[in-house]
Amino acid sequence: MNSAHISTNKSVGLIVILGATATGKTSLAIALAKQLNAPILSADSRQVYRYLDIGTAKPTLEEQQGVPHYLIDIVEPDATLTLADYQDQAQNLIAKFHAEGITPILVGGSGLYIKAIASGLKIPRVSPQPELRSQLEELGQNYCYQVLQQVDPLGATKIHANDQVRTLRSLEVFYVTGQPLSAQQYEQPPSYPIIQIGLECADLDTYRQLVSDRTEQMIERGWLEEIRVLQQHYGGDLPLLKTLGYGEMSDYLATKTDLETAKLLTITHTCQFAKRQRTWFRGSGNGNLPIHWLPTGSSWQQAIALIGEAHESPHL
Repeated sequence: MNSAHISTNKSVGLIVILGATATGKTSLAIALAKQLNAPILSADSRQVYRYLDIGTAKPTLEEQQGVPHYLIDIVEPDATLTLADYQDQAQNLIAKFHAEGITPILVGGSGLYIKAIASGLKIPRVSPQPELRSQLEELGQNYCYQVLQQVDPLGATKIHANDQVRTLRSLEVFYVTGQPLSAQQYEQPPSYPIIQIGLECADLDTYRQLVSDRTEQMIERGWLEEIRVLQQHYGGDLPLLKTLGYGEMSDYLATKTDLETAKLLTITHTCQFAKRQRTWFRGSGNGNLPIHWLPTGSSWQQAIALIGEAHESPHL
């Protein structure tokens, strides 16, 4: 099978490859895209930012040249890209590809990004409020998260206590509209069929080793230098430099810890984050669409077979 269409009696509008970080989504997506002659749309909340390459496991330039990639490197690290902004760009691209008779592949581990597309999540269109955001930042993340727990307790359960970007955005929406963000979101699924493939590593020890190996590879590829350059251009207080991995390595560069400790913390925090991702995808956070699970390391042939089976299902 080597075309942009799945040759059955129904057209597949979107193929989604999802799962926790470090489960091999990128490699499977690229292999599958080559077989289907399909473009890849990223569903990663950090890969949208320029210059955050190694620490976000962004597809390499060579990989991107082999298969067209979209929704990567679309905003500066010190700018704000809202979920609504992402959704608009993704939906416009999908409509464009459909008009050309092409089935795109949406790939990533950011559950809310995937839900925004696959479930048609309706999102309040509140533009960024720089002055309000600046005032909130001065209060500190711990205080802001406590405020969020008071004004939007349901929304707070879906945001990690250290996630400054989403915490500030939720408070921003609340103070502008007077209503919690969680109360303003509802679903309007797209009309085209969607097939979701999930990748999962069942053995936790094996998964931790995968994360450990990837962390070492990132450092070998120049992750620390990437962070130094970001600090020089955007300052050490850049919120993205406090996110998973970047925060731990930034502490090492600031001599707050040693490299081995920074690596161990990165591995541990990544495994904890992956657990939350698995909970999201296995639970209601994924919406009503089924996920067809494959083990980490699965081939494009297995994915094609699974797509064919799912495509014939009356529930597609």
